[in-house]
Amino acid sequence: MNPQQDPAADPVDIAVYGATGFVGALTARYLAEHAPPGVRVALAGRSEAKLAATRAALPAAAADWPLIVADSTDRAATDRLARAARVVLTTVGPYAKYGRHLVESCARAGTHYADLTGEVLFVRDAIDRCHGIARSTGARIVHSCGYDSVPSDLGVWLAHTAAEADDAGGLTEVRTVATMRGGVSGGTIDSLRGQLDTVRADRAARRLAADPHTLSPDRTAEPMPAQPSDAGPPARLDDGVWTAPFVMASHNTRIVRRSNALLGHAYGRGLRYGELQGCGRGPAGAAAAVAVTGGLGVLVGAFAVAPLRPLLDRVLPAPGSGPSERTRANGWFRMDVRATSGSGRRYRARVSGPGDPGYAATAVMLGESGLALALGGSALPDRAGSLTPATAMGDVLVDRLRAVGHTYEVSPG
Repeated sequence: MNPQQDPAADPVDIAVYGATGFVGALTARYLAEHAPPGVRVALAGRSEAKLAATRAALPAAAADWPLIVADSTDRAATDRLARAARVVLTTVGPYAKYGRHLVESCARAGTHYADLTGEVLFVRDAIDRCHGIARSTGARIVHSCGYDSVPSDLGVWLAHTAAEADDAGGLTEVRTVATMRGGVSGGTIDSLRGQLDTVRADRAARRLAADPHTLSPDRTAEPMPAQPSDAGPPARLDDGVWTAPFVMASHNTRIVRRSNALLGHAYGRGLRYGELQGCGRGPAGAAAAVAVTGGLGVLVGAFAVAPLRPLLDRVLPAPGSGPSERTRANGWFRMDVRATSGSGRRYRARVSGPGDPGYAATAVMLGESGLALALGGSALPDRAGSLTPATAMGDVLVDRLRAVGHTYEVSPG
């Protein structure tokens, strides 16, 4: 597709922006292998030559996929990309640096949008700039459609729907315990580094990032129960599982709270929601919890020490890199949502899946999010604006992920 031509008259169903990057190429491959016949997909990025090479390495179904050249810093180019597709999936981060034009272009064009961001400050900025525009155009702007934050958001959604069906009252205390096996990519490290730099340099950004309701549509209307800490000490749960801080908690919890607020606090006005990393039972679990807690503290602290930055850059993955194919295949994730309702009834939602959570499983989640937005039609919730996976797609995405082998289940308990 020639980027100088206006493609609005014949948009593709889904455009994958960042298709030459690590997660973008995984997402493109997933769509080539799983998109239903007739779904039209395009690959988008800065370099036509690299896009062509990516396409050539994909299964035969991608052989005729069009290529869209667009630079994220060029507003006219992101406008053309937004007009070229009904849904844009973007894996180009850090999003605060590379994502601002594209999300606004999609909001203005009425194009559905999904990303993989775990950057709470970027999401807050996108809400402020794009929510009203997207509501007027009918665009669904959906952040955090990978491991950050689909399992968390949909897991709490399942617990809520079960409690609602039982007339058990709103949810009060909910904790999600995450366990996983997998690697880490340079893009994730780069995003973490960028957000830490921002909050250290800007007091207002630091306060915003620390606010548990920073993604609320109306901060003044939020109920005020104290929320669990995102970075507490190692602790032992009632069932003997030792826990440590979960690296994604500071983002996932705010996505879940935004879902609750967008739904009129349907989960419960007294909801207290937190996330932890499960480390096992007994002495080994306790030792692992201490090690994880200490390791996270050392990593965050080391980023703050300028002389250590070159050393970290040598030992941590570089942007554009990621775990090996073997690591991705051998990985897995499990999110155990433990919920208590106002009536005292308890529920356990289990969300799990095969594959490295941040890459193999994330490509499934983002790909199925794109297919849900492109094909869901009237089955999707009747909402537009800056949304979350639960409020934009809800059961449509749950059903799609179940159909491809992910577990989404809830039971009393």
